[in-house]
Amino acid sequence: MVGTRFIGEFDYKKPGSLREALRLLKSKNGDVRVLAGGTDLVPQIKQGLVSPSLLLDVKDIPELTRLELDREGGLHIGAAVPLSALLAAPAVSGKYGILAQACSVIGSMQIRNLGTIGGNICNAAPSADSAPALLCLQASAIVASTAGTRKISLNDFFVAPGKTAIRANELLVEIEVPAPPAHSAGWYMRHTLREEMDIAVVGVASFLTVSPRSKKLQEVRIALGAVAPTPLRAHNAEALLTGKVVTQRTIEEAADKAAEEANPISDIRASAEYRRELVRVLTRRTLQKSCEMLGI
Repeated sequence: MVGTRFIGEFDYKKPGSLREALRLLKSKNGDVRVLAGGTDLVPQIKQGLVSPSLLLDVKDIPELTRLELDREGGLHIGAAVPLSALLAAPAVSGKYGILAQACSVIGSMQIRNLGTIGGNICNAAPSADSAPALLCLQASAIVASTAGTRKISLNDFFVAPGKTAIRANELLVEIEVPAPPAHSAGWYMRHTLREEMDIAVVGVASFLTVSPRSKKLQEVRIALGAVAPTPLRAHNAEALLTGKVVTQRTIEEAADKAAEEANPISDIRASAEYRRELVRVLTRRTLQKSCEMLGI
C-alpha cells in the first residue's frame, strides 16, 4: 500500500532503577531511544524517522519521577515527570509561575498527561515552549552515565535542531531550577497560527529582578524560541535594561535589540521578517507584563 511505513524490530526494556537503565544504555552503545511520555518519539518511530534497537521505558525509575523543592527552595523536576503533574504542583504555579505558564500551552490536556518536560527539551525543537522559561530561570540538566553524573547549563544544552549536549550513553535524570531571586517576576508569550494545540511561530520569555529601593533592574533575562536553530538568550537586550529604571522607551529599545538578535528563517508558517517583528512585539509585551507584576 502506497505511503505505508513498516516499523522495524526493536527490544523493549522497562528498568526499575537508574543503575540498570544506564547499564542498558551502555550495552547498546547509543542505539537506544528513551521512552518517557512518547508523544514525540512514538510518531517518529511510526513515520520511520528513527529506528532504535532498544526502546528504554524510564517511567518507573524513582530519580526520574522526582518533583520536589530542596532546602534552598530550588526545584528538582525528574525527566519523566508528566507535564500535568508539574502543573498541579503548588510550588511550580507559585514561585515558578513562568514555567507553569509555558508548560500549560504545550499540546492538549491528553498530551500534557503523557508528555514530560524532559522530553520537551530533549526533543530539542527550536520552538519548545518550556525552553525560554527554563533559560530565564537559569535551569540546568543533570545527566548520568555509568561513568558518573554531570550538570549542563540550559544555555549549553541545545546544540542544533533535534540535537542536545547529551552524549550517546547518557540519560537525562532531572532538570534543576534554582530558587528565583526575591522581587522577581517573569512572563512567557507565544504566537501560534491556531489558538490551541499548535507549535510556536515565535515564543518569548522575560524575567526581571528589581531593587525594591531604587526600582532599578538588578537582573534581566530574555529568552527567544523558534527564531534560531536553538532557543537562545537575548544578551544585548538584557544588557540594555540591566541597572536602569524601566521606562516605556527602554522597553522599546530592548525589544528592538531582541529582534536584532533573532536569526529566524522563512518557512510555510511565517517569513523571517514577520518572525522578527513578532520578537519585537512579544518582548515588549512580556517585559511590560513582568513590570506590571512587580509594580514598577
